[in-house]
Amino acid sequence: MARRSSRARGWLWLLPLLAAGALLTGLFSFAEGLPQGADAPEARTDAIVVLTGGAGRIDRGLELLEAERAGRLFISGVYRGVEVDELLHLAQRSPEEMRCCIELGYEADDTQGNAQETAAWARAHKIASLRLVTAAYHLPRARLELARYLPEVEILVEPVAAGSWSGREWWRSYRSASLLGQEYLKYLAAWLRSRCDGVLRRLRERGSPA
Repeated sequence: MARRSSRARGWLWLLPLLAAGALLTGLFSFAEGLPQGADAPEARTDAIVVLTGGAGRIDRGLELLEAERAGRLFISGVYRGVEVDELLHLAQRSPEEMRCCIELGYEADDTQGNAQETAAWARAHKIASLRLVTAAYHLPRARLELARYLPEVEILVEPVAAGSWSGREWWRSYRSASLLGQEYLKYLAAWLRSRCDGVLRRLRERGSPA
């Protein structure tokens, strides 16, 4: 009996190591799967969607709009009080040429909020395809959240380089490793929410009358 108890305690000590190993393996797999370039860079979509929160994202969205990759640009998570003309002035673009094609969303303050805000806008404008612009490390979670609210919409990704991100050699930088670790945990949480939503949806479908 004592021997069995000793073995059980040994396994209990081993479980945290196994969990840590699984998380580390998942982190490296997550990093390896980050997008290195845009999906179908020459393709045109119904809209371009920019998620604010990092340098270069809005500029890239405006560049894509100027290149006619879409006829509309939606920027989610903008600070209240910022207007299109002010944003274009800061980006050194002409308001007269681009004002008509840009809309701003002010409600979102996190990625899930971005997805909800974008989904409401996309449905209102009958958007069937969009190009999602955000940092490369943020794209997996952003795309997952957006697909959760817009499963019928085609989503192409457009990664933007981030100043604190070291790309493929992220493990050499403490800031990059910390950033990626936090993002991976947030991605896992978003993935679990998505799975739970799917299970609940199937249960409701089974329970609904034919």
